[in-house]
Amino acid sequence: MTNLKNIPTFKTEQEERVFWESHDSSEYLDLSKALRAVLPNLKPSTKTISLRLPEGLLDNIKVEANKRDMPYQSLIKVWLAKKVQESRLL
Repeated sequence: MTNLKNIPTFKTEQEERVFWESHDSSEYLDLSKALRAVLPNLKPSTKTISLRLPEGLLDNIKVEANKRDMPYQSLIKVWLAKKVQESRLL
C-alpha cells in the first residue's frame, strides 16, 4: 500500500488509545507486511458451562481420566478439541 499516513507521536498511552479508537489503522500501517505474533504465555479465555451427562457416561469418563492420571474435565476438553479439529479437516 502506498501513501500511508505518518503515525503521530503520543505523550501518553491514554492519548494513543484515544487516537486509535477514532482512526483506521489501515491508513497508517501496511498490514500485508505484518508478522504473526506469538504470545506463548497467554492462556485462552474460558467460559464455564453446565453440561448434563448420564451418570454412567460420566462414570466411564472418570475411569478413562483416572487411567491417564488427569482430571476428567481436562479429558473432556481434550476429546472435544480433537473431534472439533478432525471435523474441520473434512
